[in-house]
Amino acid sequence: MVGFDQAALAELVAQPRLPVHVVREGPQGRVGIATGGRADHGGPHGAGALPLLGTLPALYPEWLGDRSFGETYGVRFPYVCGEMANGIASVSMVAAMAEADMLGFFGAAGLPLAQVEQAVAELARRIGSRHAWGVNLIHSPQEPAQEERLAELLIGARVPCVSASAFMALTPALVRCAAAGLDRDGAGGIVRARRIFAKVSRMEVAERFMSPPPPDALAALVARGAITPLEAELAAQLPVAEDVTVEADSGGHTDGRPLTVLLPGMLELRAKIMARHPAFPRIRVGAAGGLGTPGAVAAAFALGADYVLTGSLNQAAAESGLSADAKALLSEAEFADVAMAPAADMFELGVKVQVLKRGTLFAARATRLYEAWRRYDSLDAIPQAQRARLESDIFRQPIEQAWEQTRAFWNARDAAEVERAERDPKHRMALTFRWYLGMSSRWAITGDTGRRADYQIWCGPAMGGFNRWVAGTFLADPAQRSVVQIARNLLEGAAVLTRAQQLRTHGVPIPQAAFHFIPRPLD
Repeated sequence: MVGFDQAALAELVAQPRLPVHVVREGPQGRVGIATGGRADHGGPHGAGALPLLGTLPALYPEWLGDRSFGETYGVRFPYVCGEMANGIASVSMVAAMAEADMLGFFGAAGLPLAQVEQAVAELARRIGSRHAWGVNLIHSPQEPAQEERLAELLIGARVPCVSASAFMALTPALVRCAAAGLDRDGAGGIVRARRIFAKVSRMEVAERFMSPPPPDALAALVARGAITPLEAELAAQLPVAEDVTVEADSGGHTDGRPLTVLLPGMLELRAKIMARHPAFPRIRVGAAGGLGTPGAVAAAFALGADYVLTGSLNQAAAESGLSADAKALLSEAEFADVAMAPAADMFELGVKVQVLKRGTLFAARATRLYEAWRRYDSLDAIPQAQRARLESDIFRQPIEQAWEQTRAFWNARDAAEVERAERDPKHRMALTFRWYLGMSSRWAITGDTGRRADYQIWCGPAMGGFNRWVAGTFLADPAQRSVVQIARNLLEGAAVLTRAQQLRTHGVPIPQAAFHFIPRPLD
């Protein structure tokens, strides 16, 4: 087949698995593409004696990233489904990704340890001996004991991959996850018991993950028997993480930085670290944040990403733990329908998360609580009129009742927090306000429509891009939005757009329609 007119060109571009030859019609004629036969000095056989300008081999979605990613994790595609907290990235979602030869992480953040333990056991049963799954370990600066207990669970259960998110420094729990179980194989090479994925948006944090753990951190773990001397010795010869995900403007925790600036800087940092440690295994750098369309995914790979990771986008998937009511709100989101709001897990540090603004008042109400916490030293210091508005608009109950519920929660989770709150009225106020921030995400998960205005739904601009892309297609139907179909269409579309750009750089006049991939059911 030979394509010179726009319709034929668009048809051939949409089939990246076909090798194509760039040909010219006559010495000064039109440039087009041809398939079939083989290329030689006289042009591709079956295409006539057309002058050959170049040949492009077949392009598969699984070839877009670094080949070592698939080899390391036993997966087909360089694609990761990120760990939306509170089990929104569910057991079903992670299992579906593994079955489709992709990698997924369970969203453990915010869940009781017993629930995480149950999820890990179920994943191990469903996925078996494969390594294509993992669990999130989120940085908990205000709950280091909880972080330690989760690390203990992940190590003991032999979870193959751990996604470290929101870390600003390397904690003992994280270093232990990286070092515990390290050993040598028969050839003398170092073998990891589990692999760390580090989600980062700051250069200084990325450098810590791309480097060996600090010697004093390893020594402290050895001293308390958390790791062996051999494990510490081997850990000192490896980066903490061999997979570092560069997180741009995303839902949830984000610095809101553009991927086009952030990713090239991280790749340059990797090059310097690899030059400094030539014996290191290859450090892969992935991309996340803003990846809601095939064009965005293709751009990430074009920038040099070894793999891509999608996060809050997957809340719209059928396997997501989010309620149908909350998914309906997400399906209406546009690019600008997002806002920053105080984070429940790092409230007192002033950390914010990006959430859905359209259809919910959560961001504005959570900000009112944070401003009150900054201004006053205790709940009793809040002026009565303002306190009454907080109780009627946000808590829908007396604040003291919210505190009693909060105290019961923390007595079961970490009684030390209650003891501190009894001594420190400002901390008591913070914990009480965090009751609303914590419950708001649970209302979105359970679909409490009476609290729809208070839903906390993590969301970035990528959701708006996704909604525009799938409008009028089978993926517009929430029931058809399986996490695998979302992933396969993003990757297939990225391959098509990559092929279109390759041909354009060869001088082929690619039609505009070739840069718009329409989602379709993919096996």
